Amino acid sequence: MTGTLWLAWRQQRLLIITGAVLVTVLTVWVALRRADLIEALSGYDLSQCKGWNGVCPPETYNAMTESNGGIRTLGAIGLALPAAIGMFWGAPLIGRELEGGTIKVVLTQDTGARSWFAARFGLAALCAVAVSTAVAGLIAWWWAPISNMYDGVYWHDAYILNASGPSAVAGALFALAAGTAIGLLVRRTLPAMGLTLAVVLGTAAVLTFFRRDFVTPVDRVTAGMAPKQLIGSAWSAGYRYLTPDGAQHPLENCLFSGEELRRCMDEHGFVGRVHKVYPSSDFWTFQGIDTTVYLLLALALVILTAGLLRRRRLG
Repeated sequence: MTGTLWLAWRQQRLLIITGAVLVTVLTVWVALRRADLIEALSGYDLSQCKGWNGVCPPETYNAMTESNGGIRTLGAIGLALPAAIGMFWGAPLIGRELEGGTIKVVLTQDTGARSWFAARFGLAALCAVAVSTAVAGLIAWWWAPISNMYDGVYWHDAYILNASGPSAVAGALFALAAGTAIGLLVRRTLPAMGLTLAVVLGTAAVLTFFRRDFVTPVDRVTAGMAPKQLIGSAWSAGYRYLTPDGAQHPLENCLFSGEELRRCMDEHGFVGRVHKVYPSSDFWTFQGIDTTVYLLLALALVILTAGLLRRRRLG
């Protein structure tokens, strides 16, 4: 390892080692906890536990409840990981060199700004992908035996939808790119870290808040007063009433049950009820949207950073 890559390793080795230690510790913890879970669940039929309407044996329910807490804790680490990568890895990547003036020395070693940036950012991106992939994989691996179980962690919870799958890896890349660009623009490490935190969390919040606006839910129609289809592991998006012309009306029109509901539906001309849901298969649809947004933003930020390095005087 020589040249710019060797320099990148020397400057980032503490962060790389920290990431490796984090993944190692989490892997041991998850492996032990998951082994205990599998042992507790062995010999039981879990098919009846699936979905919000599931019924679980007390023994399996207690084992799943204990694991649910651990999965949420690991999911919280996964949720925080992109922000940590952006703040502690991305923001100082160039910003610290500019703030301390050491970039002048770096660029006098027969190293162009773009090749120096490519080696530095490339190594950071490779490690960010490795760490975020490992954490996302651990979350999915621990969750898989009790996925979408009664009173547990569901596919649409942020601990799973935001912290596992390809979108978690893409989010880490975006955070790294955002921190790097902000560090270059701000040229002060601490302010750049704070701004990076705000940008990364703000972007994740926007994607999460508007997530259901990007995908059309499935309509489960129930005629008249017939019993509604059980929700199972689907993600509820609310109820509506249906008129013969196919129009859907707000639930507030008839907030009753039993005979009062029947009379209210007759008065308004409602012929059925509609339950709008996102089936569990939409997990990959939401994942695809988030991944695409994060990768496009990351690419734009990398291009912006490279362009600024080319045009601006860094000294």
